[in-house]
Amino acid sequence: MAPEREGTRERMPAGATATTRAPRTRLDQPRPPRRRILPEWDPEAFGRLSERIARFIGTGRFLVWMTVVIIVWVLWNISAPSSLKFDEYPFIFLTLALSLQASYAAPLILLAQNRQDDRDRVNLEQDRKQNERSIADTEYLTREIAALRIGLGEVATRDWMRSELQDLMKELEERGNGHRGDGHHEHGVFPAERSRGRDVEDR
Repeated sequence: MAPEREGTRERMPAGATATTRAPRTRLDQPRPPRRRILPEWDPEAFGRLSERIARFIGTGRFLVWMTVVIIVWVLWNISAPSSLKFDEYPFIFLTLALSLQASYAAPLILLAQNRQDDRDRVNLEQDRKQNERSIADTEYLTREIAALRIGLGEVATRDWMRSELQDLMKELEERGNGHRGDGHHEHGVFPAERSRGRDVEDR
């Protein structure tokens, strides 16, 4: 029975169902790239090119060259022979060329400005995050310095320890003199030294 079931499962459908059923796409593989009618271009490369053109248009060199070309154009079409003139007065071809240049220059300049605005926005966001981190670090250091000051206020200094030891030595000497009462001065200040001195005297 089992071989017959396997055979029925491996059979391919025939007829209209075989022609209409589309092949299954695998989810573990990327889709093949679709064919596009329009040409593709890199937006970053086009943006960089537009910025270069906008920077060149905004320089004095471009204005000088454009002025020279216009002057030569006008002088040539005025003083040259009639057979060599290509744009007679009122210089319609020159007007069309300048309007075409202006129509392309305005979008390029706007595109360059938009890219600059995006960069400025990213820089401002990074500066804001950097300022927040700097403020957080400053607050942390301020709290640490305050904690260190509080801790240093509770730490015993050398002079304080010396004064406490001197007071303790005086107190021990006074107690030792009061217990002896025989007028002899004890050499030991601490109890261990006093017991050692008593053992030496008993011997």
